[in-house]
Amino acid sequence: MTDAPAAPLPDLVRAARGEPVDRTPVWFMRQAGRSLPEYRAARGGTAMLEACRTPALVAEITLQPVRRYGVDAAVLYSDIVVPLHAAGVDVEIVPGTGPVVASPVRTAADVDALPDAADADLGFLAEAVRLTRAELGATPLLGFAGAPFTLASYLVEGGPSRDHAATKSLMLADPGLFSALLAKVAALTSAFLRVQVENGAAAVQLFDSWAGALARPDYERHVAPHSARVLADVAAVEGPHGGPVPRVHFGVGTQDLLPSLAAAGADVVGVDFHVTLADAVERLAAAGHPRPVQGNLDPALLLAPWPVVAERAQQVLLDGLRAPGHVFNLGHGVLPATDPDQLARLTDLVHAFDREAELARTAS
Repeated sequence: MTDAPAAPLPDLVRAARGEPVDRTPVWFMRQAGRSLPEYRAARGGTAMLEACRTPALVAEITLQPVRRYGVDAAVLYSDIVVPLHAAGVDVEIVPGTGPVVASPVRTAADVDALPDAADADLGFLAEAVRLTRAELGATPLLGFAGAPFTLASYLVEGGPSRDHAATKSLMLADPGLFSALLAKVAALTSAFLRVQVENGAAAVQLFDSWAGALARPDYERHVAPHSARVLADVAAVEGPHGGPVPRVHFGVGTQDLLPSLAAAGADVVGVDFHVTLADAVERLAAAGHPRPVQGNLDPALLLAPWPVVAERAQQVLLDGLRAPGHVFNLGHGVLPATDPDQLARLTDLVHAFDREAELARTAS
């Protein structure tokens, strides 16, 4: 009796590993969410955090864009503060505002009082991933978590902030306390991502919403070691396709931090819309950190006429040929006002892009 041949690696995993692919894989940040009428119908009046902790609902919402668009990956429906909530932090998502923490963290006593990663009940997460994987077939699932700095910023500020003044003040005035806070949050983030990989996630994305608020020296000294710990912890878990899962590191406004994101242990560097993908690839290579890239069409362009979208998307695809690998995505999340038909057309455009012909043309 012979062993059955191994299933081929999904294009997303191959591209993330820097291996050749016939077509550029594509998925969209926030592809599951408010832009879809089926999402609004499924979620109904369910509060955001309750929805994120209801496994059957998480699976349904995660699957919706895969069914509608035929994208090359599902991304687990969640929110960056779900790990905090699961550990017992008093946080809620206020409509129109975002995450709000009842008791901001400002002192050593506040940090000591934060729950440990072992306190988090992540059974709902494991079940949600298993349910989703059972329905996805060959389509890979991406795990998702907020990076330590972003979660710590919410804890310190008590909610969203434009200037992150309290967070930066704590970081610079008491680096030891700030490091203790990020270490505690990093352990929780690691646990959250590891559960996803252990139950079938084929890749993960560490999402640092607020890293772009920092100058590079401050990021590298105070933040990067904690993100690096999370990425290393995830790499220690064998993924469903053998070996470590690809790890995407993405931040908003991080055009000056791209090599630092790579150096922290990223297999794939997510690129936002503040820089061209060609420039991002060049910056990574010049710094000695060539990596596959993910991105980076400006999500606001999806509100423009289709010819504008198509022209800019084509340029992103061409720029992606410069990298060791490319996963097409937006440079941030899908905007709520986006017409789903635009995303469907965009998915088809990406899939129709002839990588082999364009690589041959550029090489000649």
